[in-house]
Amino acid sequence: MKLFTHSIPNLLKYSAVIATTLLLSNLPVSAADRITLKLGFLEKTVSVEELKIFATTGKLSSNLKPYSAILNQQAQDSLQKRIYIDPLIAQQFLDDLLHSPDGEALIEQLKSAFPGSTSDELRLTLKRTFKRSANINVLNIFKAYPRSEVTLNIGSLINIATQLNKTKIQTEIIEPHLTSALKTQTIKNISSNLSPEKTGEHFVYQDTVILRDRDRDRNLVADIYSTVKNEQPLVVMSHGFAADRKFLKYLAYHLASHGFTVVSIEHPGSNINSIVNLPSNFKIKNILPKSEFIDRPKDVSFVLDELEKINNRPGYFQWKLNTDKVMIIGHSFGGYTALALAGARLNPGSVRSFCQNLKPLERSPADWLQCSAAELPYKQMWLQDHRIARAIVLNPIVGYLFNQDLSDVKIPTLFLSSTEDGITPVLAHQIQPFQRLKGDKYLLVAAGATHMSVTDISYLNSTMGQSTLVQEVMDAKAEPLRKAIRGLSLAFVEQLTPEGQLYKPYLTPAYVESLSSEYISLRLTKTMPSSLNMLIGMLTMGKPKPLVEESTTVSSWGQNIDEYVFNFGKLFFPPEYHTGQLESVFGKLLRHYDREVQEWG
Repeated sequence: MKLFTHSIPNLLKYSAVIATTLLLSNLPVSAADRITLKLGFLEKTVSVEELKIFATTGKLSSNLKPYSAILNQQAQDSLQKRIYIDPLIAQQFLDDLLHSPDGEALIEQLKSAFPGSTSDELRLTLKRTFKRSANINVLNIFKAYPRSEVTLNIGSLINIATQLNKTKIQTEIIEPHLTSALKTQTIKNISSNLSPEKTGEHFVYQDTVILRDRDRDRNLVADIYSTVKNEQPLVVMSHGFAADRKFLKYLAYHLASHGFTVVSIEHPGSNINSIVNLPSNFKIKNILPKSEFIDRPKDVSFVLDELEKINNRPGYFQWKLNTDKVMIIGHSFGGYTALALAGARLNPGSVRSFCQNLKPLERSPADWLQCSAAELPYKQMWLQDHRIARAIVLNPIVGYLFNQDLSDVKIPTLFLSSTEDGITPVLAHQIQPFQRLKGDKYLLVAAGATHMSVTDISYLNSTMGQSTLVQEVMDAKAEPLRKAIRGLSLAFVEQLTPEGQLYKPYLTPAYVESLSSEYISLRLTKTMPSSLNMLIGMLTMGKPKPLVEESTTVSSWGQNIDEYVFNFGKLFFPPEYHTGQLESVFGKLLRHYDREVQEWG
């Protein structure tokens, strides 16, 4: 996410488009001084004051009682909710969106929900809303409407809300079936003295290196976690959009404490600094450059090339960087990076087709992000690095980036899917891609977890961890998932060593389920039961089919689509930054191999 945070940056969270449309989806209960509500033949005029009373007390006036079916607890919560939006960023976004074909389509759809309103009135309402306040409440939107009365078509508004919540509805349907169908009948005790989720016995050294890729004019900063003795496979980490290389620091320390060297790479074109340091006159399309879909995998390959040289030189790191046998761990956009390196072929044509046919209101944050790749003027890109022997992809962005084809991924792969993930919906970005893998594969389902649950708990109070749209589960409630990731990651990479068989019992449903809590239920599977396959097929019926042939010509839509990818960090979160992000800024001042000894545990 800051692939959102991705925060987006969860992305860290939602795109300006998603925020705008979510905001509009709640407009049925706010307008000018008086609102005429239409539902079929039923038509009533109510005051905004009546809605305010309902929002604060839950009581319905006589005028509102006919709408009790829709004015429920969820509607009351929506009326009370406030979201933070940076007015300057929002105005830049709206200006780009409203002058685009997507913006025109959005306005036309809103006109059906607000009969009698003109396009200019709706545009003005949006602009005034975002200009007047950074903290927006649904009920104060009526102040921005240019007339004292407005008519709302409840049927059209419900249709809009359905589009906005389509992926959420799909997830709510499939979640109980996932936890039920994937549950083991009995959880047997694993007869072993190993506890892969616990810290290992080695002291962990942390180093920071700066590597210069002259061919691409790109500086790459990486943290290396190592121990005194190491002859193990190398682990590489790739963070999400608008995140940083500290994102999975706890996992890096854990694996290093068991004797593995871990290298966590910072991607300069899509990290938190690339968002924070945007110029004041930036364009929305520059938030996630299309080139990042190619540069990120190349970052990893370049770092592996350089580490191979370091590995063969006399010094502390000699023989510690086994670049011939590498496991990659990627989160969110880093999950895409890992799959591309594992052999999946990037297909911009498939993304163009998908994004052209999908209505703006139906797009998830991950969909808006993947649509940034639509402008790439290539039929296909193969970015595989054969040194990658295993891949762990945590809440990855997949969608149509690979034309729904992962048959070229031959290495063992583990997917994480969190059912409450508001950034990368589970069906399109994890479950369906998992089904398309042909080789050795695992799917970890975390029911109750969110997009950011897997991250280091130190991000809890950062802009990455705070969302006003989706509440991220990152505190102690997320510890069962972090524990499972520690144990599974260790057991997974150990399969590349002579100790592999000892750790096999920890790549089982029984071990994973034993780590569940009352807040998060964990499931692990290697195959999807037929009953779930049928349900998934029903829920995804009517989706665009993979492309067989695709012209390399870039469409006019493809030339401006990534202008609507949102600024996760600045748009939805107050301007407070996590110290880990400051570390990534000042990390460039560190000397190569200025080792800091830290005792872990």
